[in-house]
Amino acid sequence: MNILKHNFPTHCYPLHRLHQPSLHPHFLSFASLGRSFRLPSSNSASPHSLTKPAETSKVLAIPISIGKDEETETEDFEEYLAEDGEVYQKTLRLVECAMFAAVSALAFLLSNSLAIEKYFACFFALPIVLSTMRWGVGAGRKNMVATTVLLFILSGPVKAVTYLLFHGLLGLAMGTFWRLKTSWGASLFLCTIVRSIGSLGYVVIASYLIGENILALITINLHALVTYILSRFGCISVQSMNFVYFIFGVLLLLNSGVFVFVLHLLYALFFTRLGMKASLRLPKWLQAAI
Repeated sequence: MNILKHNFPTHCYPLHRLHQPSLHPHFLSFASLGRSFRLPSSNSASPHSLTKPAETSKVLAIPISIGKDEETETEDFEEYLAEDGEVYQKTLRLVECAMFAAVSALAFLLSNSLAIEKYFACFFALPIVLSTMRWGVGAGRKNMVATTVLLFILSGPVKAVTYLLFHGLLGLAMGTFWRLKTSWGASLFLCTIVRSIGSLGYVVIASYLIGENILALITINLHALVTYILSRFGCISVQSMNFVYFIFGVLLLLNSGVFVFVLHLLYALFFTRLGMKASLRLPKWLQAAI
């Protein structure tokens, strides 16, 4: 008995108390852990609780700012594509230049194929003049180059160079002078010079291609014609070649001047019918007639 008393002290709990089940689950019993836990009260101000309203306000403000940005982008996009916007104007200029170039190339090709070029020669420079008057000198130059390239692809370099020398340069010069509102007389004179230079260039290129000096043939025939006319009037003399060249230059300028004058009249009437009379600088007699 003394041995049992020494091995089992009196302060040991009874077995029935050790095996008695607890009324609460062990994971909810805070006392069994040997330490106390306190839940934060509603009045305690923690950093997390202070930042929650600010974060909530930021989250609520994000959709509003996104909506404003979308509305601003939509308005900018609509202004960007408006009729007076930059993109719309550039697109319209590109489309018009491409359309005019295609129509000019096709009309010139068909008129050459059907041998009716002389009847429609007054209208080949019109698209270039119209593009220059509407969109500037750069648009007219692009129209001229595009038409020349199309003719080069469709019918070869000869037709392309012919169009460039006879109609392309003249249309660009006329459109430029009218765009700058040059006087009627100065425009006539300068366009006549451009047309004459184009005609001489065409003669030189044709002479190179066929292997004959066409300019020499023209001057020889002109010399014979002048000698015949003078002999009919009783003046028998041999004229120098300088005099023949002078007559040739005068006739060339006269021919080009008449053609350019007709173009000025036709295009002035055409632009007046289009409502572009304010952008033209016409002489008084033509304004009164129109």
